[in-house]
Amino acid sequence: MGLELNEKSGNVRQKTKFMNIRLKVLIACLTVGLVSVNAAAIDSDAGTSASAFLKIDAGSPRAQALGNAYVSIADGPEALFWNPAGAASATTRELQFAYLDYLQGYKARTLAYLQPIGKTIIGVTVNYMDMDGFDFRDDWGAQNPEIGTPVQNFVGGLSIARGFFDQKLQIGGTVKYITEKLYDGEGYNHYNNVGFDVGAKLRLVNWLGLGGALVNIGDKEEMPRGLRLGADLNTRYFTISGEYMKYRDDKARYGVGLEIHIPEDMLQIARFDLRVGYYTREDTGINTEDSWVDKVGLAETSKVSFGFGIYSSELFGYGASIDYAVTPFGALGTSQQIALAIEF
Repeated sequence: MGLELNEKSGNVRQKTKFMNIRLKVLIACLTVGLVSVNAAAIDSDAGTSASAFLKIDAGSPRAQALGNAYVSIADGPEALFWNPAGAASATTRELQFAYLDYLQGYKARTLAYLQPIGKTIIGVTVNYMDMDGFDFRDDWGAQNPEIGTPVQNFVGGLSIARGFFDQKLQIGGTVKYITEKLYDGEGYNHYNNVGFDVGAKLRLVNWLGLGGALVNIGDKEEMPRGLRLGADLNTRYFTISGEYMKYRDDKARYGVGLEIHIPEDMLQIARFDLRVGYYTREDTGINTEDSWVDKVGLAETSKVSFGFGIYSSELFGYGASIDYAVTPFGALGTSQQIALAIEF
């Protein structure tokens, strides 16, 4: 009888140990957002920077839908999360709320506000991320409902942007306070950091735009410093954008996006944008959870994204917009994001 109890106790401890390992692996997969089925494809610097959740495209459904090809066309409140220079195009106060349902219960809620002061634009952002619904157990295998949120991340930002030469050149910068709260199986660990983003946009002719941004500037071991460079070709009815993205702890990646515009004066109600993008993520297995993903032929890829945007300049006397994006991530699930904004 004693031998049987010892064996059961050992099995429970092994199960608990496995769950702690699984939690750490899951958190790493979620925060990085890049899981490779081919170990050779992982960059040699992978895992050398903390605050990997800063790579997740929270706050910008448009960027997500366009395959992250957004640095040269970023504008409005969501530009504060991608390239702060894009906020310089604001002419009125703007407020945006976005909700990101990422993967395996990992979620983000963001709030962004733009305030013009003369020709200068001041921006404020708040980004709160957490993960819930994880099955925690103690050393004996019993559920531990007291620990229900293994990840809690927060970023608060203050930005300034301004346009020059009739908005042909826009520059901007952001200072952000970053805090992480992570549960490692024994207790919570807290990490606090300060980082910076700087960016610029250049549009010498109406149909061609260039953009670039340095993001997460600070201690390279405490945050994933990155470089974004991009360009876009745009007309009244479509925009094609491309972007190069290199984080110090990951290999270079590329994104391309296509946005089809139906102008507001044609619909007489609102402007409608249809978006699709491609980003060079690693494949993450086969999605067997969402049947609609298989029906559209995207069950085996995490590289394709799509979405839409609706904007009206006269909604009860205000400008208002709604944006939506979805990205299948193979076996990890599907990421969806929605944003509501108002100009006043």
